[in-house]
Amino acid sequence: MKLKKVSLVLLGFLMVSSMLTACSNNNSKSNSIGTKESAAPASSDSKSNNAAEVEYTDYSKGFSEKVTLELPVYERAFEGWNVSDNYYTRWVQKEFGDKYNINVKFVPITRKGEVTDYEQLLASHNAPDIIFHYDMPQALAYYSEDVMQELDHNEIAYYAPLYWNNMQDTIKQYGQVDSKNTFFFAARPAADNSVLLIRKDWVEKVGMKVEDITSLEKYNELLQKWKDAGIGVGAESLKKNNYNFNYNFRNWPVDKEERALYSDLGVADLTTSATEGYLRNLNYQYNNGLIDKEFYLRDDEQKIKAQFVAGKTGTFSLYLTNNTDVIDATLQNDPKAEFAVLPRSAWAPEGNKAQERAYWPFGLIMGINYDSTDLERIAVWMYLDWLSQPENLFFMQNGVEGQNYTLDADGIPAMNTDFAGESVLAQNNNKDYWALVTEMVQYDDAETTRKAYIRQWAPVGYEYLAENMLENYDKNAEYRTPDALFSVVLEKVNEYKTDLNVLFQELYVKCALAPTDKFDEVYEAAKKTYLDAGYQEILDEKQKAIDAGQFN
Repeated sequence: MKLKKVSLVLLGFLMVSSMLTACSNNNSKSNSIGTKESAAPASSDSKSNNAAEVEYTDYSKGFSEKVTLELPVYERAFEGWNVSDNYYTRWVQKEFGDKYNINVKFVPITRKGEVTDYEQLLASHNAPDIIFHYDMPQALAYYSEDVMQELDHNEIAYYAPLYWNNMQDTIKQYGQVDSKNTFFFAARPAADNSVLLIRKDWVEKVGMKVEDITSLEKYNELLQKWKDAGIGVGAESLKKNNYNFNYNFRNWPVDKEERALYSDLGVADLTTSATEGYLRNLNYQYNNGLIDKEFYLRDDEQKIKAQFVAGKTGTFSLYLTNNTDVIDATLQNDPKAEFAVLPRSAWAPEGNKAQERAYWPFGLIMGINYDSTDLERIAVWMYLDWLSQPENLFFMQNGVEGQNYTLDADGIPAMNTDFAGESVLAQNNNKDYWALVTEMVQYDDAETTRKAYIRQWAPVGYEYLAENMLENYDKNAEYRTPDALFSVVLEKVNEYKTDLNVLFQELYVKCALAPTDKFDEVYEAAKKTYLDAGYQEILDEKQKAIDAGQFN
């Protein structure tokens, strides 16, 4: 029997989706431009929604009438920061908006509740001109609601030549859905600042070295020694909404069709041998007191961090940045605390490869709101091109020279992390404002870019953490693979995803907490419940798309 819908909120969203579809079908806007003055300098293979010889109006001197451009920006917990009105939003208005007669508004989207925010904004016709998300399954879910316009690549090339030149190959390869030009993207350089910190002093206190923790068995041995010495435990947290936990238990080399069938950020896999291996180890760690006993209550980063800062756990997973407060906060509680990067191989059982999910070759996935007018859509392209210009991007990423940073001999900003003046940067170096065009900072050569990453990611005095993190990243490059990208909407994923997310949490925690001798019984029952609740229908739908070759 399928899982019943128990949430009135979810039911409301389903009704909203139907309304959006109806509105889109009945009120879709034309993509024609109107006045035609200048030919588009686009490549001949760009697919256009207009006539082959279409021409576009030149707005390089600004719009004749005021145009309002609404841009989404993630709103994160940052005391005293107004995400919609600050030094940088005002700078954008002055340098870009006023120049082109555009009123630029930044629309807050909460990072943890972005889908809910977008659904509500779309339903009320108040959504920003760009609809974005980091993961393709959710971007496809928006597309399936008919809330995105079909795009004219020639139009993008005309109004955003620099942006188009940077991203056209990616847009052409990944931006089509049902043979329609739908998505455009931010760039994503090949790098990552996610890291698992470990208390180096704790490791050495029990007679081990961080570099010797090269397998899951060694990691569990360390945790047992911590427990025996009464030092602390390993961190663990509740899995929800983003599922890439079982990579280290998968077979190598990758079977592409098997990965397409089971590996999905939006819907957890509960039924494969890889997940069984992960859960069996989690059950072992829990029953032997090696991890946080109340891990299922740690459902956000602040709660997990609090355990690490208080000296209750000896590991903490985060995106390392030069303004992270976790190190200073831990040192306040324990001035003798030392920190290291746990080797990536510590997560894999002996004999397995240290696999992990690779990012797709793009950052934010974006579409144009179906409510946006022609001029508003053009303003989007103009803004992306303006933001792509090196001097503008550099300013958004670094702020004011002499205040936020000083330049070193390599031309790399040395950030003043103590600066608290008007031009203070938002968290992660203003990334939520410039992520529309790139996911990471880049320079003209690899060596300078690497130095910049270390500057950007390492707190002062802890440069070795960023260096070790990058070494780990390079060392495991061949075992990092992306999930499959489906080129069709998976309706069953959209139908069951929300309910299965809730059910998965209940079932996997039950498996983790089961007595050791009851694990097999509890796990088998959990698999059946999960499959019957809609997961089997998802697998059947995916298999059909795989058989049809509708995935990358």
